[in-house]
Amino acid sequence: MTRTVWDSSVGKKTVMAVSGLIMLMYLVVHMLGNLKIFFGSGEFNHYAHWLRTLGEPFLHYEWALWIIRVVLVVAVVAHATAAYQLSRRDIRARPNKYVHKKPRSSYATRTMRWGGIILGLFIVWHILDLTTGTAHPGGFQPGHPYQNVIDTFSTWYGDVIYIVAMLALGLHIRHGFWSAAQTLGAGSRTRDRALKTIADVLALVLTVGFISVPVGVMTGLVS
Repeated sequence: MTRTVWDSSVGKKTVMAVSGLIMLMYLVVHMLGNLKIFFGSGEFNHYAHWLRTLGEPFLHYEWALWIIRVVLVVAVVAHATAAYQLSRRDIRARPNKYVHKKPRSSYATRTMRWGGIILGLFIVWHILDLTTGTAHPGGFQPGHPYQNVIDTFSTWYGDVIYIVAMLALGLHIRHGFWSAAQTLGAGSRTRDRALKTIADVLALVLTVGFISVPVGVMTGLVS
């Protein structure tokens, strides 16, 4: 039964929708946590420490954080796999070019594929930069996330990578939220305008919220 659902296009679109919403919920929480950096190093570092003690004493140190990470990895892999397989299926279904041009699609729709690739590469860089410290500029300091963030956004390439990725994220969310709503049956003639507005607002708020951190470092507001 599970295999049958996965093999169908509707099943893959449903997997994309559900996994996308899981990642969206994480992004909202993650952005709110990032904004704590504007309240100083003590507040931001305390928040980072709290994430590792979340669930204690029922859960051991960092268990909750690892559960979140595992869920996110599963969501990202499922989302990317479903997207790739749907793309390949679409190409096989129409191997020849259209005789007539397709209707012009929105910028966000036409960049979903490249946006996904950009975000995938960004996730790898982001982990190597601020989680493992492997690609971190200067000296990575475990347990000092405030200083690590400042180090990253004190470099021009750190700012460029992050801002470009967040712009791609905004476009991805704008189109993805709308697509997920349609796939899960939430769309209707009366709700379509509201759903499009929610998609636009979510994309704008998340993009501005995430980009405000490197901008804060660049302008000296965060130092």
